Amino acid sequence: MKRLGWGRLIGALVGILLVGMIAASFFFYDLAIKRGPKEYLQGNTDLEVSDKAMDVFLNGDWKQWVAAQPFEQLHMQSRDGLELTGYFLPAPVPTDKLVVLTHGYLGNAKQMGLFGQFYHDTLNFNIFMPDARGHGKSGGDYYGFGWPDRLDLIDWTNLLVQKLGSDTEVVYHGLSMGAATVLMTSGEEELPKQLEAIIADSPYASVYDLFAYQMKRMFHLPAFPVLDSTSVVTKMRAGYSLREANALREVAKTNVPILYIHGKGDTFVPTAMTENLYRHTRSNSEMYLVDRANHGESYVLEKGIYQVKVRNFLSAHLNEALPKVAIQE
Repeated sequence: MKRLGWGRLIGALVGILLVGMIAASFFFYDLAIKRGPKEYLQGNTDLEVSDKAMDVFLNGDWKQWVAAQPFEQLHMQSRDGLELTGYFLPAPVPTDKLVVLTHGYLGNAKQMGLFGQFYHDTLNFNIFMPDARGHGKSGGDYYGFGWPDRLDLIDWTNLLVQKLGSDTEVVYHGLSMGAATVLMTSGEEELPKQLEAIIADSPYASVYDLFAYQMKRMFHLPAFPVLDSTSVVTKMRAGYSLREANALREVAKTNVPILYIHGKGDTFVPTAMTENLYRHTRSNSEMYLVDRANHGESYVLEKGIYQVKVRNFLSAHLNEALPKVAIQE
């Protein structure tokens, strides 16, 4: 009887734990991956930026520049039936250069105008800025964190090459989630041959690693087992698992040159992730780390040096040198 009693107790405890874990999995899916407002990020000290950066993000002249440009709105259906939207702007002078600018988590396409103004006005690039699935005007009820988005990026690139010509030289420049997206794309077998270089600003190595870091930092919880069960829920609801969304694995087999950029003061996506990506990259790669910059701040805090680094990297990997860029104080 005692053995039977203990067996029932243990069974009940296991059942309670399983129910709790399943509930936690759906909670974390809704918290981070389901499309919608993310109040838990409000007041997160890891996302605090300098007054200078905040002023540029909110009031910089790039916003007026974006508003004044005659963007052509493009549409595409994803392979799984989502309606996607992006914005194309031809270069001031006809050119075969195109940059695709990919935004971060909870952002939207036109926020990448911060970088687009430089590519368009200074380097004379055609620019294209897509809304990632689940963001902006694109469809989707979840955030892909780069993994399903990598196939969208390939399809957008093929569409743009059809529009501009097969001689087009393509550059990917991504920020945060957008940086992880371009890196996850880099190792695909069907990568368009026109892709010549990648700029990855503040990327994470994998979605699982990022979430594990954030669970420990924000909720003081270990990754296992809740993150693994959340991954199962993500696979069921969004079609991908957190472990397969892995940029580190893709850069280990890429042939595309990559320039990594990261702030040394980044506590939201630790700098060590970029350093690890850089060490494991198969192709020609460079790394530029910015002192004191928090997540996504590097361009604002060292704009002149950042622009020179990008210009020189691209000049080394495109068919012709790009216009000189002066370092701004």
